[in-house]
Amino acid sequence: MSSTTTSAPAATLTAWTIDPTHSHVGFSVKHLMISTLRGGFGIVRGTVHWDDADPAGGRAEIEIDAESIDTRESQRDTHLRSAEFFDVQQFPHLTFRSTRITDVKGDRFTLIGDLTIRGVTREVALDVTSEGRTRDPWGGERAGFSATTKIKRTDFGLTWNQALETGGVLVGDEIRISLDVELLKQ
Repeated sequence: MSSTTTSAPAATLTAWTIDPTHSHVGFSVKHLMISTLRGGFGIVRGTVHWDDADPAGGRAEIEIDAESIDTRESQRDTHLRSAEFFDVQQFPHLTFRSTRITDVKGDRFTLIGDLTIRGVTREVALDVTSEGRTRDPWGGERAGFSATTKIKRTDFGLTWNQALETGGVLVGDEIRISLDVELLKQ
């Protein structure tokens, strides 16, 4: 007696790398409880593994150089690099490693993973939109994605603040994060 076992075909993951010169990681936070301060990180790198037939089987790893923070004000940036905030000497990178993809609906999905800042890791969910694909003039294949999420900075040990005379605090706790990445197929 013979038995036949059938199994689903193995996922075919394609490797893509983040093009750091065409990608941006930004953030915004309330300042003085009345305005929004925006900044970003100048150095981001990483890889994405993707299967068009099974997007839920994909994964991503992203690394951001904490030293590359830029809020367009050098004194503030120096303070953000200090031990009171990112402590770039001890924690030079912010990292994200995906654990799963859910809610795939057309060109949108949720990318869930572990975000590590200052040695503290928390699970976050990124709302991702595929911005499309194209060939570049040099024959490479490119893909674009945008993503957003919100975190509480105090959950990651970023607790420095200053009370205001009028009530409230200098720096808000909620941070809005946005990523615009361009990927190059390997």
